[in-house]
Amino acid sequence: MIQSMKKPKLFWVSAGAPLASVILSTLLVFLFKAQNHGIGIIGKLKCGLNRPSWDELIFSSSYLGTAIKTGVVTGLISLTEGVAVGRTFAALKDYKVDGNKEMMAIGIMNIIGSCTSCYVTTGSFSRSAVNNNAGCKTAMSNIVMSLTVMVTLLLLMPLFVYTPNVVLGAIIISAVIGLIDVPAACQIWKMDKMDFLVCICAFFGVIFVSVQEGLAIAVGLSIFRILLQITRPKTVILGNLSGTDIYRNLHHYRDATKVPGFLIVAVEAPINFANAIYLNERIARLIEEEKNAGLRFLILDLSAVSAIDTSGISFLMDLKRSMEKHGIEVVFVNPVGEVMEKLQRADDIHSFLGRDSLFLTVGEAILRCPPR
Repeated sequence: MIQSMKKPKLFWVSAGAPLASVILSTLLVFLFKAQNHGIGIIGKLKCGLNRPSWDELIFSSSYLGTAIKTGVVTGLISLTEGVAVGRTFAALKDYKVDGNKEMMAIGIMNIIGSCTSCYVTTGSFSRSAVNNNAGCKTAMSNIVMSLTVMVTLLLLMPLFVYTPNVVLGAIIISAVIGLIDVPAACQIWKMDKMDFLVCICAFFGVIFVSVQEGLAIAVGLSIFRILLQITRPKTVILGNLSGTDIYRNLHHYRDATKVPGFLIVAVEAPINFANAIYLNERIARLIEEEKNAGLRFLILDLSAVSAIDTSGISFLMDLKRSMEKHGIEVVFVNPVGEVMEKLQRADDIHSFLGRDSLFLTVGEAILRCPPR
């Protein structure tokens, strides 16, 4: 593949190399009886196409549980593999992949395949890699490959009895190696260490265990990361950029400084039942750290809070009440539409959102609430 990319005129060499390897290795094994010396071969396979199997489908309750479990597991694995393969080649060839259409196509083909004794249909990584290595550009290659496989199954199977398994593995490995993008992995490491961990776990899981286990590990780590982000939302302390009315993260802007008497906290995630307790504890720790600095106001910037549930509303109310007992007033800045609507539906909204508890900007809140 690399040679054909460097010298397009020699494309036929890389395209014909797999076929030549199969023919030559099969002849060598046959002539020297290599199967008797530990070389694994394909062996005898039955010729012909699968017979229809719709008459063998059993819709019995005794098999329903097993069928559902098997269907869910194989469905998730095949869809994950198919979409992952599609997106990999889409990134290489610069085209778009519609995940919904991929799922519908795989589902329809598996329904049809269940009536013809077919193996579970998915987006095969090995076949896709071999097609890419051969220079295939359109879906016509799938039709040609299907016809070739059908002719092989009907007529040519006896010729592959002595084909060594190691050659078939080498063909797939040589095709897949061209898909390994080391610079992209280095870029992922620079951008996000957790994404790199998911990438590496999927890579080594597929190589050393199996495609199913490798994808399962990657999906599991991704789900764990999402849950971690939900239950541990990011909260940052904002400071004022000198000479401006702009407030930014103190850790990102060296010129940003704290406003005396104010603690400005921005929540950068939806507030819900999964993270309300964590946010309460997190803000309590921040308040404890600032108590000796004459803290009088806690400003919560809700600009990045896209959604909130009843637990989140209760958290905001409880926070305001508890802070008032300690002589600290809580004000809210720029809640988005959905958050504001739910705040307005609260029963004790009038006591909760007083006249000076809601502002559009942090600067306005500081001007209207000067510390005493």
